[in-house]
Amino acid sequence: MDTKPRAKASAGVGKGKSARRQVRPKAGGDVPVMAVVAGVVVGVLTIALIVTIWYLQRPQPGPAAVSGIPCDQLEHTQVHYHAALQILYYGTPTYLRDNTGIQLDSTGNVRCYYWLHVHATQKNIIHIESPASQTFTLGQFMDVANQWSNSNGYGSMKLDSTHVATFTLQPGDKIVTYIDLGDGKGATVFAGDPRTIPLKSHEVVTVEIVKSGDKETTPPSFSFPSGL
Repeated sequence: MDTKPRAKASAGVGKGKSARRQVRPKAGGDVPVMAVVAGVVVGVLTIALIVTIWYLQRPQPGPAAVSGIPCDQLEHTQVHYHAALQILYYGTPTYLRDNTGIQLDSTGNVRCYYWLHVHATQKNIIHIESPASQTFTLGQFMDVANQWSNSNGYGSMKLDSTHVATFTLQPGDKIVTYIDLGDGKGATVFAGDPRTIPLKSHEVVTVEIVKSGDKETTPPSFSFPSGL
C-alpha cells in the first residue's frame, strides 16, 4: 500500500492563515537604560544638595554652661540689671576685656550671650540678664570670663587666692576688696572671699592687688551711664 500521498497530506495540515501570521512587537517598548541611570543620578544629587544645605544652615550649638550659666542666642529681659567691677593692679585700674561673656562667630556676629556679660561700649559694667530671678555672684561672673577668655585665645582670667583676672599675685602681695552699694555710704572693705559677693543693681565691686608694705588706697569712683 502506498503511503506517500498521506504523508504529503499530513505535511500540509496546519498551513492555514495561522501559519502565515507574523508576530508583532508589543506597544510601548522598554525604557532606555541610560535614561533610568540619569534619573537616578539626578535624584541622588538633589537629595545630597538638600542635605548639605540643611547641614550648613542648621543652628550651631553654643558653648557649654559655666557655673550654671548658659550662653543663650538672645539677651533676656525678664531680669536685667547692672553691676560694675573695677580691678586695680598696684593702684593702676584695668578694664575688663570688651565683650566678655559674648561669644562671636568668625564674621563678628553674636552667637550667644552668657547671662553675665560685658558690652564693649560700657566699660567694666556687668549686665545681669536672666530668664528668672536668682542670685549671681562675682565668682560666677569670673568663671564665665575665664571660660570666654580661654576659648577666644586671651588666656586665663581667674579670681582666686593667687589670681585676679589676668594678674598673678607675687610673694607678699595681697588682695583687698571693696563694695559700694550705691547707697551713699561709699566703698567699704569686704573681708570675705570676693567670689562670694552677690551682684546687685548699681553695686560697684573693686578688687585690688596691693604690693607688700603698700597702704590700701581708696578705690576710684564709678558712675553708671544714664539709663542703666
